[in-house]
Amino acid sequence: MKIGLFTATYLDESLEDVCRKAAEYGYEAVEIPAFRDGNTHISLENLNAAEIKKMVSGYGLTISALSNHTESLLVLGPYGKDTEWIHPGTKEERIAYGTERMLKTAQAANALEVPVVCGFIGCENFGRFFPFPYSSGWAEMEQEFADRWGKILDKFSEYGVKFAHEPHPNQLVYDVDTALRSVELVNGHKAWGFNFDPANLIYLGIDVENFIDKLAGRIYHVHAKDGEVVSHNVKNSGVIPQGDWQRLGRGFRFRIPGWGSVPWKKVMTELSMIGYDYVMSYEHEDVTMSREDGITKTIAYLKPLVINKPYEGRNDALFH
Repeated sequence: MKIGLFTATYLDESLEDVCRKAAEYGYEAVEIPAFRDGNTHISLENLNAAEIKKMVSGYGLTISALSNHTESLLVLGPYGKDTEWIHPGTKEERIAYGTERMLKTAQAANALEVPVVCGFIGCENFGRFFPFPYSSGWAEMEQEFADRWGKILDKFSEYGVKFAHEPHPNQLVYDVDTALRSVELVNGHKAWGFNFDPANLIYLGIDVENFIDKLAGRIYHVHAKDGEVVSHNVKNSGVIPQGDWQRLGRGFRFRIPGWGSVPWKKVMTELSMIGYDYVMSYEHEDVTMSREDGITKTIAYLKPLVINKPYEGRNDALFH
């Protein structure tokens, strides 16, 4: 398994500078953002794939994934004020825009010879997970997911690229059960899978090892991000990801690996057991420490935990 760096953390620096930094610290791959606004690293409209591939490989790195966590939201919503900043317009116009941008992201991944696109699938109204006041609402969104994303996944397959949804709050797929259900809804489409980010799951009280085991074969990419259930605050607010991320009294906050509640040795073990041997991409969202703290501490923590080879089996002759 390789340890990579999600370059969205450093959009104030050039992609080459970030690749240089990643290589110097010992990272082996980069995950590159593909959204439009504010993205200084690549442009889907003016993509020079050959130049980018040459530059990245020149630092001894690979590109693990392209990621578009903003524009992908528009395929399923929401369509109110929440996403006006991504693209204004009617619901239909936003769906069309989100769909178009996902297809362009897949085309760019194909040109860069990158096998995975990470992102979100969206959710028009996350409140519908609760059956009151409209018990059919969630089922209707499930059908919209199958229809809209099914067409997108077909095109992804044509480009030889897989889509890895990141289970997350305010997404139609946000836990183990909804992940399993989504595989059913797209009839096991081979282009459909997951970007496993344990920090997005533990706030629900999920044992993240269960996600790995039950979705084995569907985990196409992994985020190295931790989340801390802040025990001395939970008694006041519960584990509710609400309010300013730097608020001292939060019951949950994102951390760098090793500084939160994710059991990383168990995560590494289960990923190894299911045969995952791709990239674990570090994403910095820890508001308690600088990016420099994060990038140095993360590689130092994770590298020794990587299981390089499986058990060879016991030679019983040695025990006679």
